[in-house]
Amino acid sequence: MRIGKLNSSFFKGGQWGSWSRRVLSTLALAASLTALALIVDNQYGQLWPGNSEARASSPERPVVEAADAKAAAPASVLTPAQEGRYRALSEFVANRYRVSQDVAFDLVSHAHRVGQRLQLDPLLIIAVIAVESRFNPIAESVAGAQGLMQIIPKYHGDKLDLYGGAQAVFDPETNIQVGSQILKEYIRHTGNLSVGLQKYAGALGDGEDQYTRKVLNERARLQQVLSQLQKRPSTPVAVKTASVRPSYSPVFPLELD
Repeated sequence: MRIGKLNSSFFKGGQWGSWSRRVLSTLALAASLTALALIVDNQYGQLWPGNSEARASSPERPVVEAADAKAAAPASVLTPAQEGRYRALSEFVANRYRVSQDVAFDLVSHAHRVGQRLQLDPLLIIAVIAVESRFNPIAESVAGAQGLMQIIPKYHGDKLDLYGGAQAVFDPETNIQVGSQILKEYIRHTGNLSVGLQKYAGALGDGEDQYTRKVLNERARLQQVLSQLQKRPSTPVAVKTASVRPSYSPVFPLELD
């Protein structure tokens, strides 16, 4: 009976409503704190040790491998000098090897990016592509050499594995990257450009170095294209001025990077 009276006074006195509101407020605060903690952990991974490893292995957050990094890398902004250089070279390549101007520009640009990373002459890379495949990205020889720089996957599978395996050999950017690495290694190991090129072609037994001559002749043609570009005068640009100075900009030769 006392219990019944106590309960009745509890409800009639309004204490139940006050208690309910306090409980709800406490639960709402706890939920807010939990949500905030999850957001912070998601951003910084510092609240619960081990969560970083779990997220790294989770399929929702794949680890970026070499091929993914290549695709995710932002394209660099070209300077006017680089733009002119690449355009001149790609126009030469497009006309000589009958490939699309846009495709030629992309390949020339990528050869320069790779050459800069590897500290390898980009004109040498372009010349090797010209001699090996004439800029045909799906070229394949009877010996099993494939792609722009005619890589043989069974000999260089370790490098191709970083980009998805042997099938990546027909991806132009991967082929240029891996082929240039191979060429750079051969030149460094032999200590000689000509011998390195002959080794790249698998023609060390050729006493006349025919392959080397072909590549270096092609590089000389590319250099000639750039020499002509450097001599070409730039178009005067009209400017507005309130003074008595001439309304044109001085003409300067393009600087090559």
